[in-house]
Amino acid sequence: MTPSPLPVWLDGRVLAASQARIDPADRGFLLGDGVFETMRVAGGRVCHFARHMDRLARGAAVLHMPPPDMAVLSAGVDALLGACALVSGSLRLTLTRGTGPRGLLPPAPVVPTCLITATAGMPPSTPVRLVTSTHRRDAAGVLSRIKSLNYLPSILARMEAAAQGADDALLLNHAGHVAETSASTLVACMGGQLVTPPVSDGALPGTVRGVLVDAGMVRVGRIEAAGLHEAQALFVLNSLGVREVVALDGHALGRRPDLLAALRACAWR
Repeated sequence: MTPSPLPVWLDGRVLAASQARIDPADRGFLLGDGVFETMRVAGGRVCHFARHMDRLARGAAVLHMPPPDMAVLSAGVDALLGACALVSGSLRLTLTRGTGPRGLLPPAPVVPTCLITATAGMPPSTPVRLVTSTHRRDAAGVLSRIKSLNYLPSILARMEAAAQGADDALLLNHAGHVAETSASTLVACMGGQLVTPPVSDGALPGTVRGVLVDAGMVRVGRIEAAGLHEAQALFVLNSLGVREVVALDGHALGRRPDLLAALRACAWR
C-alpha cells in the first residue's frame, strides 16, 4: 500500500499535499525563477539550518528578489516538522519570484511564493560510480554560485551518466578543471590531504562543504581532471550524506573507510 503524501507548507499554511496549489502563472514553474534548499532532518531538527538560510538569502539577493523573512521560514519549518512528525528525512524549501505577466521582466512589486515539502527517510549511502560528463560547468556564471531552480545542465549530465551505467556525473569547467558532480561536492584525497575545488572553478558553496572547510578537515584547492585517477580516494557529499566514489570512468579507485567515517562524523557532529 502506497503511503499518503506528507503535508506541505505553502505561503504560511500547512496543507495536505492534495490541497496545495501553485498558480499557473508562477515564475518558478514557468521560468525556473527562484532558489531552493534541501535540508537534512535528524532527531526531528534541521541540520545546519542557519547555513541553509544564509545561502538562500544570498541566492535571493543575486536574483534581485526580496530578502526572505527568516522568522516566517523558521516558523514554517517548525510547523511542517510538527505536522509530519518527521524525525529523520529531509525538507526542501523552494522560493520563487511569484506570479507575473507573460515575458521575462519581473513584476513590481514582487510577491514571492514559498513551498516547503518533506520526505521521510534518507537516501541510501551506497558507493558511487562516476563518469566525466561532456557537459561543462559555467564557472564564470552567477548561477554556479547559488541554488537556483535552473538545473538543466545537471539533469542532462546525470542522464548522460545513467546511460553509461554510472551513478553520477563529474562536471568540469570550460578550462577543464574539476568543479563538482551533478548534485554534490567532490572531495579528493590527494597526497594525504582532503581537497575540494574552489567556488571560482564552478563548485557550488555547499553547506556541508562549508562545515568541513571551516573545521579544517578539508582544504580548498584546484583539482586537475587528469590527477583524479591518481587520488588515494574520492568522496561526494551534499546536505543529505557523504558517499565514497569507487570508480571513475570505468577505473576502480582506492577506498578509505576511515576517511569516509571521519567526514560523516565531522559533517553532522
